[in-house]
Amino acid sequence: MKVVVTGGAGFIGSSFVNLLDRYSRDHGNIDIIVVDKMTYASNLERLPDDITLIEKDICDLTKEDVGEVDYIVNFAAESHVDNSIYGGRPFIETNVLGTFNLVEIAREMKNLQKFVQISTDEVYGDLDDYEDDHKLSVEGDVCKPSSYYSSSKSAADQIVISAHRTHGVPYLITRTCNNYGRHQHLEKFLPTIMECIREGLPVPLYGDGNQIREWIWVEDNVRIIFDLMISEIGIWNIGSGDRYTNKEILRYVGDILGKPVKYNHVVDRMGHDRRYGLNSSRLHSVMGRDLTTLNLIEYLQTELIL
Repeated sequence: MKVVVTGGAGFIGSSFVNLLDRYSRDHGNIDIIVVDKMTYASNLERLPDDITLIEKDICDLTKEDVGEVDYIVNFAAESHVDNSIYGGRPFIETNVLGTFNLVEIAREMKNLQKFVQISTDEVYGDLDDYEDDHKLSVEGDVCKPSSYYSSSKSAADQIVISAHRTHGVPYLITRTCNNYGRHQHLEKFLPTIMECIREGLPVPLYGDGNQIREWIWVEDNVRIIFDLMISEIGIWNIGSGDRYTNKEILRYVGDILGKPVKYNHVVDRMGHDRRYGLNSSRLHSVMGRDLTTLNLIEYLQTELIL
């Protein structure tokens, strides 16, 4: 099996690459090719030694760079929402044009088993826009993205779907919730608040802090992605049901560390969605087992007590 993993030196991508490497050692050889342009969010130290690395922008990648492959798994993305608000062009270039280029490469493959597009729950938009307070996003919902980040990811999904419809490219799209785990970049929410509270610094908190997000351990997410990659097609929500307001998470971190939490209320993000939540019943029914092995509070307890 030959697998191309774009964005493989990033947080989630590297976790997937290490999963492939472990699977290869236990069940048979997998030729892993990592494509990464090595931005500030990339780190080669996360990767196993026995992989092929191509340091290149996915917009510039060619079939000649990778050869014939069985799977293309696209983790490469600009993903920081704040950055997309103040400078959207890199998000359109990487997330839209980059995905288009990868799909065009996929079309050239003679024996491609699947193109795997890693998407996000943010493509669905704000659940508070619905009258139903208990509404959760399902795979067939109309996407209503709110930022250049989420709109570029939604556009990328549509490119993949249209490539299947018109050119027969076999595909899988996974839409997952917020990931957490070790080696996450410090710009992300959990590493930021953990460091602030440890150091007794005020935590920057958007608005009233009552935005609700769903969280999944990165290792659970990549395991599910792999299982779907080798068995399913279409669009799949990957959720945990583990949902908290931002303020609740701050309180948990403070309680675990035994430290008071200082807030620095900042002006709310433009277009900030209040609530995300995934209906993952389809995934549960197919997998037929518990999907997650670690919840957010258990993770925080483990990491903060160390």
